[in-house]
Amino acid sequence: MTRWRDWARGELDGLRAQGRFRSVRTFDAHGPAGRLQGRDVVSFASNDYLGLTTHPAVVAAAHEALDRWGTGSGASRLIVGSRPGHDELEHDLADWKGAERALLLPTGFAANLAVLTVLAGPDVLVCSDELNHASIIDGCRLARAKVEVFPHRDLDHLAALLAAADRPAVVVSDTVFSMDGDLADVAGLAELCARHDALLVLDEAHAVLGPELPPEVGAEVVRVGTLSKMLGALGGFVVGAAPIIDLLVNRARPFIFTTAPTPADTAAARAALAVLRSPEGDALRARLRHAVERVRPGHPSPIVPVVLGHEDVALAASARLLEQGILVPAIRPPTVPPGTSRLRVALSAAHTDEMLDALLGALAGLGVLSGGGRSPS
Repeated sequence: MTRWRDWARGELDGLRAQGRFRSVRTFDAHGPAGRLQGRDVVSFASNDYLGLTTHPAVVAAAHEALDRWGTGSGASRLIVGSRPGHDELEHDLADWKGAERALLLPTGFAANLAVLTVLAGPDVLVCSDELNHASIIDGCRLARAKVEVFPHRDLDHLAALLAAADRPAVVVSDTVFSMDGDLADVAGLAELCARHDALLVLDEAHAVLGPELPPEVGAEVVRVGTLSKMLGALGGFVVGAAPIIDLLVNRARPFIFTTAPTPADTAAARAALAVLRSPEGDALRARLRHAVERVRPGHPSPIVPVVLGHEDVALAASARLLEQGILVPAIRPPTVPPGTSRLRVALSAAHTDEMLDALLGALAGLGVLSGGGRSPS
């Protein structure tokens, strides 16, 4: 027992020496404002892009589900864990994405593991963008496929890989990359996959402002999403052709061998999706677009990186912002490559102009503001 504890302490000492030790911080909040470490702060760290975690209709739907079905589903969905809300949400998600079918999973991470471990394998080539999310990377590893990592957004390199492939191919990419906030060329990816008869897997977790697939893509596409970001709940989903979804139901271990999503989360997500598809949802996205334009005009997503370089510089900048009541996390290796540590600003429709003014002023005080401006007086 002592040996393993000593080993763990040694590993932790190494992390501290590298400046990469992390610990959990408790944020007591309702929306972007709350208390952190005894201080009132406004968070620019959340993925609650449309502020739906506190929307009255979403909260009410969760309460109603709790009263009807209780706190948990009690089993995997293939046993007795499936509830009417799961079926209803899957129907709505498929309709939203224009797909034949949808499948719910406990998290977006589990959704990527499910898709890649079922649809890829030793006889398949997986081509993966170098900046894809950790869940895609782990899915590729567990699939035991032949994996080729292509340079970020490099369609020429991807085309060469597909042209040289000696086996069926899967191309997998985020649509919005979580640390840089830039976009994949989804139309270009779809065109290449159609040309080479490759399956295209797109992770749309952060795609609250797009990009959208063109109406006719000519390729088989499987789309992975999350309920925990723009929909303000918890869970993941996959949409695609009916035979592919049925195969996931029968073979995806992250679906088969885990408890079904809770009734409350499922109901909350369904209510949030209804808001998203309404005129109110259009207004929320317009509000989010306004926030992005305030901070970095023309940027395509609500993830705005401020690259500072060394870990110590990013950590110091984050600490200085926190002293001013603004929570912006420092992102450092191994999440991003060495020398590219950054502040990662995540914007939300729930941020007021006053909150954005405070953020912009604090960033300007650090000398790191890139674009943006103050609201009219």
